[in-house]
Amino acid sequence: MFTEKENLRPRKRRTTEQLLGTDEGLDTIYGRILTAVMEHRLIPGTKLVEEKLANVFKVNRTQIRKILARLTHEGIVTTIPNRGAYIASPSVQDARHVFEARRILEPALIRTLVERANVDDFRRLHAHVAKERAARDKGDKHAVIRLSGEFHLLIAEMAGSPPLTRLMRELASLTCLIILLFDSPNVPACPNHEHTGIIEHMEKGDIDGAVAAAIGHLDHIEATLDLALPEDIEVDLSAIFG
Repeated sequence: MFTEKENLRPRKRRTTEQLLGTDEGLDTIYGRILTAVMEHRLIPGTKLVEEKLANVFKVNRTQIRKILARLTHEGIVTTIPNRGAYIASPSVQDARHVFEARRILEPALIRTLVERANVDDFRRLHAHVAKERAARDKGDKHAVIRLSGEFHLLIAEMAGSPPLTRLMRELASLTCLIILLFDSPNVPACPNHEHTGIIEHMEKGDIDGAVAAAIGHLDHIEATLDLALPEDIEVDLSAIFG
């Protein structure tokens, strides 16, 4: 991960322009690309042209390569020799593997969280679900998709394991790609009420019920998938990130 070297002297908060080109700035660019994936604004098969990204983010191509290498390592980007970097297009088998991994990971995260969660943690989860509901009411498709994925990331973060949180972030991003490939992005595959059900079981200390609700939730998402692959589509990177 790109981390900024510690500086013990007090300093003012830097602007986005000042961050560009620094390690912290690269983290910001990485996060914006990941958010675009989770919101279905960058779709599978999209070519990520180094020069265009460098111009959009006002950094050099070497720095863009670092970010693309990180995304490639996480499976979000596929790099093809002599052709370039593309948003990954998970296969049917990849999709099954992602859901298998989530069925193993998420119950462990829920068990850990139930044992350590406090009232404030549950308030945060309910507040997040309220944001999902508000986004649905407004018809903000991109926000709904992003917030739905972030709900699962929030559980991982609250469980307190950075390695598992990184894994959950990777799986959540891949799930967004899988949903876009195999299901209509106009119908969010992460129902709001199912998230609420998971929280309610956790609040009661009902670990088995929470785990069952989480597994049922994943089963429901997977059941919405089909095998219809879209054509590769070019997008305007400047319009997305400008």
